[in-house]
Amino acid sequence: MAIKLKIPRAKAPARDARSSSPAPVSHFSLSDPIVRVATTFFLVVTLVVLGVFVGYYVKYERIIDRRLHGQIFTNATKIYARPASVWVGEGITAEEIANQLRRAGYIDADQSSGVGSYRLLARGIEIHPGPESYHNQDGAVVRESGGKIERIVGTGGANGRDLSAYELEPTMITAVDTEQRFKRQLVEYKDIPKVLVDAVTSVEDRRYFQHGGVNYWRFMQAAWVDMRQGGARRQGGSTITMQVSRMFFLTPEKTIKRKLTEMLIAIELEQKLSKEQIFSLYANQVDLGQRGSYTITGFAEASRSYFNKDIQSLSLPEAALLAGLIQRPSYLSPYRHPERAQERRNLVLEAMVDTGAVTRAQADSAKAAPLKLAPPNVEASDAPYFVDLVKDSMLSRYSERDLSENSYRIYTTLDPDLQKAAAEAVQLGIKQVDAQAERLRTRRIKVGSGKNAKTEVKVVPGPMPQVALIAIDPHSGDVLALVGGRNYGFSQLDHAVARRPTGSVFKPFVYAAAVNTALNGDGNAITPASLIDDSPGTYTYGDQIYEPRNYKDEYHGVVSARFALAQSLNNATVKLAEQVGYDKVAALARAAGIKSVQPTPAMALGAYDATPLDIAGAYTVFANGGVRVSPMLASSVRDAHGELVENFQAERTPVLDPRVAYVMTTMMEGVINNGTAAGVRGLGFSAPAAGKTGTSHDAWFAGYTSNLLCIVWVGYDDYSDLRLSGSSTAAPIWAEFMKRAVKLPAYRDVQPFQEPAGVVDVRLDKATNRLATEACPDTYTVAFIAGTEPKDSCDQAMGEHRGILTRIFGPAPTPPPPIIGATSTTVRPAMPAPAAGPAPASQDSKDKKKGFFGKIVGIFKGDDKPSSPPEQKDGGNKPH
Repeated sequence: MAIKLKIPRAKAPARDARSSSPAPVSHFSLSDPIVRVATTFFLVVTLVVLGVFVGYYVKYERIIDRRLHGQIFTNATKIYARPASVWVGEGITAEEIANQLRRAGYIDADQSSGVGSYRLLARGIEIHPGPESYHNQDGAVVRESGGKIERIVGTGGANGRDLSAYELEPTMITAVDTEQRFKRQLVEYKDIPKVLVDAVTSVEDRRYFQHGGVNYWRFMQAAWVDMRQGGARRQGGSTITMQVSRMFFLTPEKTIKRKLTEMLIAIELEQKLSKEQIFSLYANQVDLGQRGSYTITGFAEASRSYFNKDIQSLSLPEAALLAGLIQRPSYLSPYRHPERAQERRNLVLEAMVDTGAVTRAQADSAKAAPLKLAPPNVEASDAPYFVDLVKDSMLSRYSERDLSENSYRIYTTLDPDLQKAAAEAVQLGIKQVDAQAERLRTRRIKVGSGKNAKTEVKVVPGPMPQVALIAIDPHSGDVLALVGGRNYGFSQLDHAVARRPTGSVFKPFVYAAAVNTALNGDGNAITPASLIDDSPGTYTYGDQIYEPRNYKDEYHGVVSARFALAQSLNNATVKLAEQVGYDKVAALARAAGIKSVQPTPAMALGAYDATPLDIAGAYTVFANGGVRVSPMLASSVRDAHGELVENFQAERTPVLDPRVAYVMTTMMEGVINNGTAAGVRGLGFSAPAAGKTGTSHDAWFAGYTSNLLCIVWVGYDDYSDLRLSGSSTAAPIWAEFMKRAVKLPAYRDVQPFQEPAGVVDVRLDKATNRLATEACPDTYTVAFIAGTEPKDSCDQAMGEHRGILTRIFGPAPTPPPPIIGATSTTVRPAMPAPAAGPAPASQDSKDKKKGFFGKIVGIFKGDDKPSSPPEQKDGGNKPH
């Protein structure tokens, strides 16, 4: 019998519920459209990210390869000084010569270098210029003994010859590109002392030699700190490799994208370079502060700038200081903030103790050491105004791109030793000018009233005096030193090329135009002995009236031209210009390079503007035998391999007859020996020199020796009146500079000025300005263009001045004695080279002793001696 069981049917689930089974697998089934969309999205994103990563990887790989296989460091143009020379007998050691050569790009002889190499010997140094040297490849062996050069023997083309001097490779002043200027000395890892590597890695990247470019743990720590502090104080987290990435391939902007790129490049760098190579890149590129106008780039340059020593010679505290500066070079500047720098240095030393690089005792000893920085004489080594002029000059010939990318070498005319002398002279001199300006502004002011009244001393605020100094070779036009202001960091305005009224430094062009009349041959020549009326006068030019005044309204009556120039007499000079012709004076000045001059009476006193550099060029007319030589900043431009790109030559323009130039030089010798610039002698500068003071709103001094011409200007930027004379401001700076210059081997051989053929030296009686005889023992010597010298003797002049009663009733006149020495009037066909040494003081510097007749003639004929003691200040009248 069949049994029928009834099995209860399970409750049928709802159709929707059955179709969407809760089984886990079904949630991630690719059949699920959501899963498919999500998966597709994920894959697309992944592929995009991967593609982007690969794209960036390839992109930066190419950039890295291109940079590493090309010029790693910047291709900026480098500016070099003129070659320095070493001389037999000079006090310099072989090691010091080696230091100079290293700074010029030479390396040890065991290595190869395109520029050159050297090898230190037991008592000397062997120098080998390379194919890329500024010079040819003739070398030299320099022997020293007791700290002095004993002998120099040429090699190469000069093989075996004894040399008196040898030119070293020019040293780099700075490198410039379109954005900045910097200094760097390249070094390899093996040249970096271990103590510096330890100091840097201890404070910047302790696991540098272990990680692969990115320290992820440190990076996450830094990111966490940043998030907690809201980014108020950003943590770096960058390894040294990441910093190298940023230095060479990225901008300094702080974004997430740049950070990721920085990490990517760091990883790639670690795959391509060794740790030592990466550290070398870092050591040569890191920014370590500012000195004057340039950035200190790299540890080697920082070692030179801060301690004046090679990188290999760094001590523990010095290495720690440099490592500490990496964080914030400006904020931690040891010159401006020594306490901050010292604190940071000590922190680095503590870090070195933590890493085991030094012991506790070593660190404590280093902490106790003072900073011991090199003197911060920026101008001496930097010449920032000069560099600006060179750069501007080059930008007028080459594009910015050429200067930034072609690694040009610009060889300039700057002499580093003379530039140092100029910077030091300006630094000392401007302090004295400041003191004088402060005295002029000092006021005694009554404060309060009645019994409570008292007097207080206050200094009225005012502008700060500025200064410019230019030194050039008067025969080549080379600008050897240039200071364009008192502080480049304070003002970059280059006063060496700023147009200012020239004041009395213009006067020699008036007298040169007057002496030029000797060439006319018409018998109306004006000579240094010609007499000029120095009395108040009124001059008209067109519809204008000009009334010059002398300093302190002191007038000297009839004076000689020589005396008028020596004492810088305004009225006498304007009268002379009127006599010669304003147009002739203006034409001469324009030919000499003072282009703004107009033929007016005020021109004679320097009313028209010129730059100190213009005046330097103009004075070469006097210092270079009548030929104007244009000032020159650079001698040549060469490419990165030393091949010549362009050479420069100074323009030479004959302006004056050599005889006129020489006569003017002798007249300006009188300015220094017993005129308005006699203070120069009082300051100890005794070499033969000629010059002229100048005072308008500004103060000037222009002077020269046989081998150096120097212009000094002092004034205010706002054109207000300095109220100080050139003799008390500019001339002392000039004297200080020249005293330092003549101590340098290249400029110590100062000769008396060489007299050209056709000039005669004549002894004149001071009282009569006639030829001296034994009856007129008070004499002085004057140079004349042959044929223009006085013909009458002093005793003849005395005879003419005997009164009529004396002539009738007096005794018969004594027959005049013969003229002293025929040589005094002999025309010399040529002047042999005079012996070295300072020139004897001019005869007219002696105290004048007049006889009875001399006093009478002096009253009526004028005198070469001032009626009052010679003033040290010239030109009391301001040019209109």
